[in-house]
Amino acid sequence: MRALFLIPGDAVRQLQAMPAVAAVAQQLSAQVQVVCSAAVAPCWSLLPAADKVIPFDFAAANLADWANLLGSVREPDFQLCINLAEGRQVDLMLSMSHIPTRVASGGFSATETVTPSLAGWPAQALEVYLKPIGVALAAGEARLSLPRSEVDAAAAALPQGEGPLLLLAPTGKPGDWPAQQWQQLPGLISQRLANLRAHTLSAAGGVSIRQRALLLAASDVVLASDPVTIELALLLGLPLVALGRPAASLPVRQGVQGLAEPGELANLEQARVLTALGFA
Repeated sequence: MRALFLIPGDAVRQLQAMPAVAAVAQQLSAQVQVVCSAAVAPCWSLLPAADKVIPFDFAAANLADWANLLGSVREPDFQLCINLAEGRQVDLMLSMSHIPTRVASGGFSATETVTPSLAGWPAQALEVYLKPIGVALAAGEARLSLPRSEVDAAAAALPQGEGPLLLLAPTGKPGDWPAQQWQQLPGLISQRLANLRAHTLSAAGGVSIRQRALLLAASDVVLASDPVTIELALLLGLPLVALGRPAASLPVRQGVQGLAEPGELANLEQARVLTALGFA
């Protein structure tokens, strides 16, 4: 069976869709192809269940682009499409695609219409798209599996030692937890745990998403306000404190907690962060 996912949006959206893609691939024994922006296509190198990525700019596509996409999705003879895009152009393309089962939240091309939930962890919220095709989704149990050799190579670039490694991932954008707080935190924790190792990920996008995932996989606990890092940490099953992320938007899992609303980070006290990390 061949299945197609249309996933517009940024890297966070791609990461949140990975448990659903993996579930379809596994439970339906499907070869899955993903259509997404070329800028975020590297995300899918993390998930072997994604057989192929078709780069496509949903926001800026013209008629010729849509015609080319139609040619790309008609040739493999897909039996299923999960469509997370919206608009007349995508409906026209899918209605001419000959894909018999097309699940979407609306649009005249859909053969199955669903009502997505705006509450909860977005990765699990995609379950509504899978129910019509008999696929169960336990997004909180989904895990990325990275080659051990690559993780070990990434670990060599991190601070060495026997103690646990705390990976820090600020956004560096206005409204983030202040830079001084990020810088002071490892020293405060070291007063309680002398052999702590700490590493701060670049907030300027200088690290590829694969390298970011590998560094995370080589870490023991994560403190992040960066949305991509938060989603990667969840997919890797790491202990995580997500700053500026409401608890309701995260999976209910031991070791995962959200701290403060997005607009509250400028005034977030160090003591609350230390408590969340277990170093009160």
